[in-house]
Amino acid sequence: MLVRDAMSSLVLTIGPAHTLRQAATLMSARRVGSAVVLDPDAHHLGILTERDILNSLGAGQDPDLETAGAHTTTDVVFAAPDWTLEEAAEAMAHGGFRHLIVLDGRGPVGVVSVRDVLRCWAPARRRTAAAAAAPAAG
Repeated sequence: MLVRDAMSSLVLTIGPAHTLRQAATLMSARRVGSAVVLDPDAHHLGILTERDILNSLGAGQDPDLETAGAHTTTDVVFAAPDWTLEEAAEAMAHGGFRHLIVLDGRGPVGVVSVRDVLRCWAPARRRTAAAAAAPAAG
């Protein structure tokens, strides 16, 4: 299975000046765990995750004053839509993160998360186990 089959194509894109509260509100409303942070001045993409917001709150920072740009991960590993889920999972495991921005030639087209990978792999494992347990026809 490919990343394009598992990714969410509803990409929440915010600017670096959004506050963490604004970002959290948008992420919650869209039921996503990350937002792509696009800095049009720097022509740069980054990612803000729920963990970034949680770390800021845990450090006692004010979510109405802290900006997405100050908490954005900018050394991002990007996935291509034609990567396999194994390639995506390997990149996430190697990098220690749970989200990959999916890029094509035009820009971000999706986000794939560990949850997306598990959602796709779990049914396949059940089908394989069921097939192995079924009596052979004959």
